[in-house]
Amino acid sequence: MNGVKQQAGMDFRRECGELVFERSLAREGRLGFWRWLSLFLGVAGTYRQNDSVDVVYEVDGRRVVAAGLLLLPTD
Repeated sequence: MNGVKQQAGMDFRRECGELVFERSLAREGRLGFWRWLSLFLGVAGTYRQNDSVDVVYEVDGRRVVAAGLLLLPTD
């Protein structure tokens, strides 16, 4: 998550084929016109939470990466 290796059982658990993280994850979403303009002009940066989850696994001896996985809301 966010470029930091996570360990099953410590950082996340598997449930029904999904990875479940105890901490809250969020994507920044689309930038509105004024926020985009302020970034473009260098007036302000973006400091919202923008988590990313990539999974690395093996299939038939080949390394496969699933990048930018969808984050589902918790119930």
